[in-house]
Amino acid sequence: MSTTRIVELRRGILKKNDELAAGLRARYAGAGVLVLNLVSSPGTGKTALLERTLRELLGRGLRAAALVGDLETDNDARRLAGSGAPVRQINTHGICHLDAEMIGKHLDGWAGAEGGVELGDLDYLFIENVGNLVCPSSYDLGEGIRVALLSVTEGEDKPLKYPGLFNSADAAVITKIDLAEACGFERETALKNLNEIRPGMRVLETSAKTGVGMEGWLGFLEGARVQGR
Repeated sequence: MSTTRIVELRRGILKKNDELAAGLRARYAGAGVLVLNLVSSPGTGKTALLERTLRELLGRGLRAAALVGDLETDNDARRLAGSGAPVRQINTHGICHLDAEMIGKHLDGWAGAEGGVELGDLDYLFIENVGNLVCPSSYDLGEGIRVALLSVTEGEDKPLKYPGLFNSADAAVITKIDLAEACGFERETALKNLNEIRPGMRVLETSAKTGVGMEGWLGFLEGARVQGR
């Protein structure tokens, strides 16, 4: 009986989230902003990639902002704000993922704050999810693109161990590619595993530190934005 109640509760939570996410999706579309949900384990390099991405986009005259999810602290938000982009922190206080309700509330609060951000003023909104490979895969945030990040330091079998996330992603980014040789990273095996979980998924290889692969990543973002208009 208790197991049945847990399952029913979970279904109810996800149903409510999906309804709120549908509203967010319509809101994003109306504003003409491309929203990306970045998901990975802790330490994969989401913040480093996003920091460089924001600097590059702003340097090209594009308008970008970020919502940053963490259990506690605003360390990553303060770091990203150094790019010059508007950034807002979301602290979940123990919850291992962001959900659509959190996003909606923080967007409303952001728009009403001094120096706040309106979605219609943006080309891109990045959501840096809480570092977790399990829970975020179940929660739609209304995003246009879900990106799963995999670091060369994590090994090639992450897609096989966490198929739910990689199967739900629209694209995968292999990060810290400058460390691949030192880590003994087997690139072809990683690509094979990604393709096994999500055949044909777009895979990009980047190094936020050296800039390798950044043009390809930025080109992907531009193509997705143009296509979504």
